[in-house]
Amino acid sequence: MLEHWRVRTFECFPCIWINPHPCKISLDLFANSFAKGIVRWFRKAGFIYSVALISAALLILAPGEGASEELCFDGSSAFSHLRALVEIGPRPPDSPGAKKAQEYIVKELSRQGLEVREQPFAAHTPLGPKKMKNIIGVVPGQTKGILVIGTHYDTKLIEGIPFIMGANDGGSGTAVLLELARCLEGHDSPLTIWLVFFDGEEAFVKWGRDDSLYGSRHMIGLLNESGEITNVKAMVLLDMIGDSHLSIESEMLSTPWLKRIVWAGAMKLGHGKHFTDNACRIMDDHVPFLEQGIPSIDIIDFHYGPGSRTNEYWHTVQDNLDHVSPISLTIVGNVVLESIPHIAEHIAGD
Repeated sequence: MLEHWRVRTFECFPCIWINPHPCKISLDLFANSFAKGIVRWFRKAGFIYSVALISAALLILAPGEGASEELCFDGSSAFSHLRALVEIGPRPPDSPGAKKAQEYIVKELSRQGLEVREQPFAAHTPLGPKKMKNIIGVVPGQTKGILVIGTHYDTKLIEGIPFIMGANDGGSGTAVLLELARCLEGHDSPLTIWLVFFDGEEAFVKWGRDDSLYGSRHMIGLLNESGEITNVKAMVLLDMIGDSHLSIESEMLSTPWLKRIVWAGAMKLGHGKHFTDNACRIMDDHVPFLEQGIPSIDIIDFHYGPGSRTNEYWHTVQDNLDHVSPISLTIVGNVVLESIPHIAEHIAGD
């Protein structure tokens, strides 16, 4: 996700937010710490016990006030996908890990009965041609109108660091989309939903227009060639949303009406404090869609470290399972599910 020059140049404006329920901050911190402790301790006991204990913790701790009983997102299921991706190892484009990740994504989408479309392509990079592949899981709707919910599954390639697991950056969004595939089975909406897994979000050498966002730029090119670009009504991007200290930025390039819908959904579900007013301008896979006039939002926590406003774990070996939380995956997954019908309603009203 992103590149180093953006750490130096991106704009971030902190604001003061007064929590009307101060006791709930302590509860959420306890919830995240408790879930992380379960993951560490029961990793030794085996996968089945881990999933069982995480499920129990989520049943007790995850729901917020006003949560809808219809929301079906299972954080333990999402975390099992995240674990599987991390166990593959590094997943930079055109690598054995990338191929294994692609096979895993296709298998899981097919298991949910979704139509799977693959977009293989050769990208010209500073390191030479690289084989890449976007993957789309199609959830049919009542019309041709398309809502893209996207993420990237590749991990950063950095010389001298042999193993970046990408649990948060590359793994968390992929895990959430795979669980959304299960939740959206039998989905009844005017909009067709594309669950899109982008390859090649990361730069190979230095972030810039020609060395980044390979998958999303390729998809936009194909949509323009086919004329299908007119059917894409909105785009929701998930990136780095597994941080145990979940603090979603108010990304400044994102379309305002989409931000209002997503933030309202978070407030309704009792997760408003995780969707902040910290305004940051971030270049990400939503930008090629914005450049085509498609309303888009980047749901991202770009402060990934031991505190809620630090970023020490990003693009390091510390981006591992110890620093992500199934509760954070659940919060974001449920907010997306809550937002989908309101996005469809807004588009229908235009």
